Amino acid sequence: MSTNEPTIVLVHGAFAESASWSPVIECLYHHDTPLVATHQRRLRDVVAVANPLRSLTGDAEYVRDVLRSIEGPIVLVGHSYGGMVITQAAAACDSVVALVYVAAFTPDQGESAFQLSMMFPGSTLGEALTAYPLSAGGDEVAIRRELFHHQFAADMSNEGAALMAATQRPVTLSALAEGLPTDRPAWKDVPAWFVYGEQDLNIPAELVRFQAERAGARGTREITGGSHAISMSSPEAVAETILDAVAAVVAREPVTAG
Repeated sequence: MSTNEPTIVLVHGAFAESASWSPVIECLYHHDTPLVATHQRRLRDVVAVANPLRSLTGDAEYVRDVLRSIEGPIVLVGHSYGGMVITQAAAACDSVVALVYVAAFTPDQGESAFQLSMMFPGSTLGEALTAYPLSAGGDEVAIRRELFHHQFAADMSNEGAALMAATQRPVTLSALAEGLPTDRPAWKDVPAWFVYGEQDLNIPAELVRFQAERAGARGTREITGGSHAISMSSPEAVAETILDAVAAVVAREPVTAG
């Protein structure tokens, strides 16, 4: 038996890591859809990519390599800076049939994460960062441990936020400052869905609303009181948004069985 249900590929952003998708993956694994009910089994493949967080160009090339290894259609999901990466990686990539931006940047050509973060008021991320030099040159940044809970995950427990702070992946300043290279961002050709937190202190809700409108979003969800860490604090809502994209992809083509 086979279906045309797409593979879901999840790309984390700065100050997180691939396990930050674990609650969302659990929801995806246990969510029954009409497609599943029809065939009496769940056939859903999910891949959480380890985003290098070294440079936008290099990170996108790595994600594109992962995409090339996957057969069939792909719903590509990005959180935070991961939205920059999926926008570049999915450009001219025919296997990506839907994009989902989770509290994420959705850049146009030349726009950087730094530039977008200053487009609307509300981000306090810059004040919470600490930087240190790299032996290869340049600096990377992380969120200071004592500020992580408030800045990144205010709607999580103390213990949950402390675990995320301890496992956060730093990002280079050059990655955050690099403008989107492609002259044809993926969201101009691929349908996109958005989910975001109302109280996000990294990427303000006003910015996400602007990006969603600019991208002609097929669907949006705003999580009341949601922080930047909604993949951990509101995994059901994130999973539902991803499944909206999956359902739209499946609806475009007939399901086959054999």
